[in-house]
Amino acid sequence: MRRPVRRPGLAAALAAALVAAGGAGADPGGLVGSYLAARSASGNSDYQAAAAYYTQALVHDPSNPMLLESAVVAQLALGNLEAAVPIATRLGEIAPQNQIAQLVLLGAQLAAGDYEGVLAAYAEGRSVGPLVDGLVKAWAHLALGDAGEALAAFDALIAQPALAPFGAYHKALALAYVGDFEGAERLFSGEGGASFGMTRRGVTAHVEVLTQLERYDDALALLDRAFGADPDPAVKGLRERVAARQSLPFDLIGSPADGMAEVFFTVAGALAGEAEDSYTLLYARLAEELAPDHSDALLLIAGILERQGQYDLATAAYNAIPRSDPAFHHAELGRAEALRSAGRTEAAIEVLEQLAKSHPDLPDVHRALGDILRGEERYDAAAAAYDAAIAALPVEDPSQWVLYYVRGISHERAGRWEKAEADFRKALELSPDQPQVLNYLGYSYLEMRTNLEEALSMIERAVAARPDDGYIVDSLGWALYRLERYEEAVAPMERAASLLPVDPIVNDHLGDVYWAVGRRNEARFQWRRALSFNPEEKDAVRIRRKLEVGLDAVLAEEGARPIAVANDGQGG
Repeated sequence: MRRPVRRPGLAAALAAALVAAGGAGADPGGLVGSYLAARSASGNSDYQAAAAYYTQALVHDPSNPMLLESAVVAQLALGNLEAAVPIATRLGEIAPQNQIAQLVLLGAQLAAGDYEGVLAAYAEGRSVGPLVDGLVKAWAHLALGDAGEALAAFDALIAQPALAPFGAYHKALALAYVGDFEGAERLFSGEGGASFGMTRRGVTAHVEVLTQLERYDDALALLDRAFGADPDPAVKGLRERVAARQSLPFDLIGSPADGMAEVFFTVAGALAGEAEDSYTLLYARLAEELAPDHSDALLLIAGILERQGQYDLATAAYNAIPRSDPAFHHAELGRAEALRSAGRTEAAIEVLEQLAKSHPDLPDVHRALGDILRGEERYDAAAAAYDAAIAALPVEDPSQWVLYYVRGISHERAGRWEKAEADFRKALELSPDQPQVLNYLGYSYLEMRTNLEEALSMIERAVAARPDDGYIVDSLGWALYRLERYEEAVAPMERAASLLPVDPIVNDHLGDVYWAVGRRNEARFQWRRALSFNPEEKDAVRIRRKLEVGLDAVLAEEGARPIAVANDGQGG
């Protein structure tokens, strides 16, 4: 049964939109003020404010195509299709070829199940774009029971080289939806040359089709080829069912509405990374409108909003994925990161702690918890989280070096050097040439004034791998300084300062090296620069003391040999 499409008058719609957006009575100075505020909000991807201000501007100038389109974009980006429709209707009357207006009106008809109206609008000249037009027509014909016209529409797309992969994918989905698994499998396997990439959804659909044909070994081989030996829980569960010779229902597409949602998600996926995020978001929001349980669309929406700094909206999108969905743990990891980015660190930690309890066998969950705890300088708790992550590892492989590295950092910061050193050594055992680990361990040895030759060798390897990393280049200069090879230390330390000109530690180090080679005025200049860049208080105290009495006197006060002695008097 179709849902009626309500089309309120524009004035009533604007009034309702103003109230919904919280903008009633907040006009910042008439048309010009509203427009400027709206442009600023749009530039910051603040869709809530943009929707309110563009709506206010339209009260003053209700027939301005640019204002109408911008208001439509803001409302649809928020997921407010109902609020966008009357504005899009007015825009379509003024500019019938406007793609955004036609996209929203198409989405509204599809949401209402008005497939006859969709085809009629196309017959009258509507166009959103050749890909969307072709796919929507095909699925609309299928929804109305005209399989011949549907297949002809899919084939028309397949005949166009640029659109063939999309046409073949959707034709395969349509054939599987109507029970023609043999025909679907031929398309999934690339028969006829219209092959398409192995997306997660495409692989899942292909596996379901293969099990319907009782080709379980082929399904297992496809899963292993696509996802590797250590897949995520959703794929692991899928693989277990296939290995048990279970025939999986084809449920990626359960209705014509699902097929239409897949059209918009397909386009959003193709646009992701190629077009502006705000444009990609429109298609993803329409996929969500047509299939509210489309977890991949929700993850795409949340990821876009998170990149745009709209953390509350991103959190809402992640929250829309239920606990029963196989993508739930992905959503919770994303929600935790969005909360952290919004400054709600304790809420993010709570999300990850609960997720670690419900999904204790997922290393990524424990690692994410460890990372946020380490960022909060809660090193004991971070190390415990990394312990759990390492314990959950299925088999050892080189990519796991990072877990030992971050756990080593946590141990080192907590004052447990022996455990830290063991973790750094383990990380290098797994991946011997990791510059981060080589630099961290080497620099730690420098600070402890031990294993100096080995530290230098490690840091030289790190510099060879990352010659433009200022921190690693600084470590090289500092290693040479510790080894009392002062003249050799000058060049790398100067390069480090050029790479990190406002880093207080690097400038402080350069001052020490200058002092060691007798360039006292330059040393004092660098120490003053270091102070101007807000070093930690303990470092600032030492730098001020060096400016007062010189580096030799400070070293003597600390019980170390003065530079002048170590340098056979050349430093004086």
